[in-house]
Amino acid sequence: QVQLVESGGGLVQAGGSLRLSCAASGSILSINDMGWHRQAPGKQRELVATITRDGRISYADSVKGRVTISTDTAKNTVYLQMNSLKPEDTAVYYCDAHLQTMTGVRSYYWGQGTQVTVSS
Repeated sequence: QVQLVESGGGLVQAGGSLRLSCAASGSILSINDMGWHRQAPGKQRELVATITRDGRISYADSVKGRVTISTDTAKNTVYLQMNSLKPEDTAVYYCDAHLQTMTGVRSYYWGQGTQVTVSS
C-alpha cells in the first residue's frame, strides 16, 4: 500500500507565496520521479513541475521563474515552492510519484490534492 499526502495549500493574495509538500509512504522500494500537477475548475489536469531521481527538473512554461520543485529523498517528500502567485494559479494541486513497490510493482501514484486559491 502506497500513500501520497499533500499539505500546504490555502488562500493567498496575488503576489504571495505558498509551499506545498507531498510525502510518499508505504511499501516503497524506489522512487523514479515525483511531480506536481494542477486542475482548475472546468479545465484539464496539467503538469506543473517534475523532478527525477537524478535531479532532472522540468517546469510548465506558465510557472517558470515562479516555482521551484525540490525533494528530500530520505523522507520521500517532494516540495513545490510557489512565489509571485497569480489568480490563474488557482487550482487543486496533486502530487504524483512514479515508483516501485517492495512487491515489484512499477506504477504512478497520486495524492488526494490540495486546494490553492489566489485572490486578486
